[in-house]
Amino acid sequence: MEQITKSTNFKSELKNLILTTLEQVLKEYQPKKSEWMSLKEGASYANVSYNTFIKFREMGLKVCEIDGVKRVSKTEIDNFLNSYSY
Repeated sequence: MEQITKSTNFKSELKNLILTTLEQVLKEYQPKKSEWMSLKEGASYANVSYNTFIKFREMGLKVCEIDGVKRVSKTEIDNFLNSYSY
């Protein structure tokens, strides 16, 4: 009987150890999501069409442009959408 209890405890402890280790590995190797996105990615993030996203720019959405490359931050999109929430 004692052998069965030890075996069950061993399996349980081993399972917990494997799960904990797997969670740590997955956290380390998950691709990092960038704060900055292209306008196309920004439209997708906001769940609107590209044309609607361009209208958002005209309405005041801040976009960073350096040497013709345009990027928008997730934070800026969130703030913009929140400012129009009611």
